Amino acid sequence: MGLLPAPHVHVEKGSIDFNGEEITTTSFERLREIRGNEISMIFQEPMTALNPVMTIGKQIDEIFRYHSQLSPKERTNKSTQLLSDVHLPDPSRILNAYPHELSGGQRQRSMIAMALAMDPKILIADEPTTALDVTTQAQILKLIKEMQEVHKTGVLFITHDFGVVADIADRVAVMQQGEIMEAGRVDEVLNTPKHPYTQSLIAAIPKLKPRTARTRSEETILEAKGINKTFGGGKSFLGFGKSVNAVKAVRKVSFDLRRGETLGIVGESGSGKSTLARCIIRLIQSDAGEILLDGVDLMQLNRNSMRLVRSKIQMVFQDPFASLNPRIKVGDIIAQGPEIQGLTKVEAEGRARELISIVGLDDKAYNRFPHEFSGGQRQRIGIARSLAVKPEILIADEPVSALDVSIQAQILNLLDQIRTQMNLAMIFITHDLRVAAQVCDRLAVMRYGEVVEAGSTSELFASPQHDYTQSLLAAVPGKAWQEGVFTN
Repeated sequence: MGLLPAPHVHVEKGSIDFNGEEITTTSFERLREIRGNEISMIFQEPMTALNPVMTIGKQIDEIFRYHSQLSPKERTNKSTQLLSDVHLPDPSRILNAYPHELSGGQRQRSMIAMALAMDPKILIADEPTTALDVTTQAQILKLIKEMQEVHKTGVLFITHDFGVVADIADRVAVMQQGEIMEAGRVDEVLNTPKHPYTQSLIAAIPKLKPRTARTRSEETILEAKGINKTFGGGKSFLGFGKSVNAVKAVRKVSFDLRRGETLGIVGESGSGKSTLARCIIRLIQSDAGEILLDGVDLMQLNRNSMRLVRSKIQMVFQDPFASLNPRIKVGDIIAQGPEIQGLTKVEAEGRARELISIVGLDDKAYNRFPHEFSGGQRQRIGIARSLAVKPEILIADEPVSALDVSIQAQILNLLDQIRTQMNLAMIFITHDLRVAAQVCDRLAVMRYGEVVEAGSTSELFASPQHDYTQSLLAAVPGKAWQEGVFTN
């Protein structure tokens, strides 16, 4: 695409032949003609790829203005048709909407519409479904295949998820450290991988088969009763304007958590999973219900009383970089909690170094800053910080959704080891049922703020009763391949 910052990053040797044209040495002007017109790209995070101060319609119109001679009316009609082609509801409304007014799936569909605007010969899709839940991911993958057939476009699909590869690819090339380790037909590479690296990647993929359930403890450590949380419903900013529509994020949710077990909360984006977690730990205040921790209702505690029990229940966030202070060294981040609890600086440092070792990092990590670590390492730091105050319950909110499969497997194994070693109870929030199968003893399936089905993981996988649970299981990428019925 010629998007790397020249001249600092450039092709040292080799060639890129596009339709008989060598494009590694072509002019900047020619590359501008190619980009968006003949080769288009869908990026991993549409919110950062879309202009936040331009409507979707204006951003599509910009492509036509640069690459075509269409009149304004023709451009509007074609933009509307593109949004309809990617199955967006009410295309006219979407045209006038800003990116922040759309859901993640709608933003990704808008990106696909833009990428296909000029009927490109090649579509490069760079991790376009990584941040999406399984049902939305299945819809996007189906959409890309549909658009490929309609527009006769070649697709270069970049992903770390072999389940997605099984669902969408004809051929696959496996890369490590800038080199192709193995390439071939997708059924050959996935079913009979030759290279050790390919074999290790496939081995790291979470299996759909739930693990053997552990004996459930008799001791209930946390109980939620009738939790409700509604956002909006009042006047807009400063009390002016129209009333804001109320969103019932959590509706009468109840569950119990036993000591030493892992409860999975699964569902699509917007189902209320993270809001429920934040209500439990009181990062936000629920509107109604009870949250009983060792028999004490957290809803009734004032700020000072809550501070005293907060060490018993800690949280690991989805994005560790956003939750770690970039200006504080890792050791100090981990030691802060124990110091607040009353440990001396020396004692807190000792605990921090011990936890750094437990989560599998080198002792040198103590004096480094968060930006000096990879995503998987930062997630380990977030886990160490959560464990520093010796909690009884750990809430893990999508802790591996942004990680590749090999790092994901390491973090899941680490969490399970820590749960066993420290006899922790864990609430594990995820939209990926493959991940839930590996770590969760029981599952609660959420939709539109409600728990629609709950039970042991093995029971829900073997015989899901609710239509929504069935649809989540059906949408798991690579399901046919993992069940051994995959052919190309």
